[in-house]
Amino acid sequence: MNHALRIHEYGGPEKMLWEEVPLPAPKPGEALVRHSAVGLNYIDVYFRNGLYKAPALPAVIGMEAAGVVEAVGEGVKEVAPGDHVAYAGGPIGAYAEARVMKADRLVRIPAGITDDTAAAMMLQGMTAQYLIRRTFRVQPGQTILVHAAAGGVGLILCQWAKALGATVIGTVSTEEKAALARANGAAHVVLTHEDLPARVKEITGGAMVPVVYDSVGKDTFMASLDCLAPLGMMVTFGNASGPVPPVDPGLLSAKGSLFLTRPTMATYTAKREDLMASAEDLFAAVASGQVKISINQEWSLRDAADAHRALEARLTTGSTILRP
Repeated sequence: MNHALRIHEYGGPEKMLWEEVPLPAPKPGEALVRHSAVGLNYIDVYFRNGLYKAPALPAVIGMEAAGVVEAVGEGVKEVAPGDHVAYAGGPIGAYAEARVMKADRLVRIPAGITDDTAAAMMLQGMTAQYLIRRTFRVQPGQTILVHAAAGGVGLILCQWAKALGATVIGTVSTEEKAALARANGAAHVVLTHEDLPARVKEITGGAMVPVVYDSVGKDTFMASLDCLAPLGMMVTFGNASGPVPPVDPGLLSAKGSLFLTRPTMATYTAKREDLMASAEDLFAAVASGQVKISINQEWSLRDAADAHRALEARLTTGSTILRP
C-alpha cells in the first residue's frame, strides 16, 4: 500500500486527507523513490490554499523529499536502485510514502549527509544558493538585508552570506528569533515592529544596502525598497504575508533606479546541469561547515495539518521534516 496526503479542494490544513493512492511502476526515464523524510516549505501552504494552483484535483502537494530508489525505468542513468536521493522544486507530490519521479530531477545524497538533512535543506538551501550566487552575487564587504532571518531560507542565507564575507542585517518577529538569527550569522537584527529603513540607515551610516532578500511579501515590500541604495536590487521570492500589490515601475526610478526581480528555483534549476551545480554547491557548503542545517521541528506526515498551522502562525524556526 502507498499512502499520501491529498487535497480534493483548496482551503485550510484540514483539507489534507490521508488516503491510499496508487503507485505505478516507473516508465522510461523515471524512478520510484521510497521516502524517508519529506520537507515542509511555505510554498506547500500556497498549493494547499489555492494561491498556487495544482495541475488537477485531487492532488498530492509537497515539493521536496529524500529517500531510497527502489526501481528505475528503461534508460535511466542518473540513479540506480539502492541510491539515497533527494529532490526539490517539483512537480508537487512529495507528501506521500513513495512516488515516481523523473530521474533527471533526482540528486544523489553524498556520504556524510543524512536523508533527514537532505530533505530539510534541498529546497531552502538551493533557494539560498541561487539567491546569493546568481540572482545577486553577494561580495565580501557588502551589507545585505534578509527578511525572516530565523526561517529555513533565512538561517541558511545568514550563514552563507557571512561565510562569503558579507555583513547581514536580519529581520525577525521576536527576541527569541533574534537570538537564533544572531547565532547563525546575522550581525544586526531588526524586529518587525521597528522602523526598518531608519534602522538600516543607522546601521549602514546612511549608505543603505545593495540588495534585499524578501520572502514576506505584502507587509514588507515598500519598507524593503526604502532600504536600498541607488541601483540596488529588490529580490522578492515569497509571499508569507500575502502577494505584493501591483507596482508602478516609476516607483523604482523615483527611489534610485532600483532593480526588481521575482525569481523562482524552477527557472534556475530547469537544466540538469544547473540543478547539479546548485546541489553540489549546497552540499559543499554544508560539508565544510559553512552552513549548518537546523531541523527544529518534526511531525508525522499524516499530521502535516498541525505542521501547516504552526508554519502559518510563524511558530517554526529553521527547517521542519515530515516523517512518512
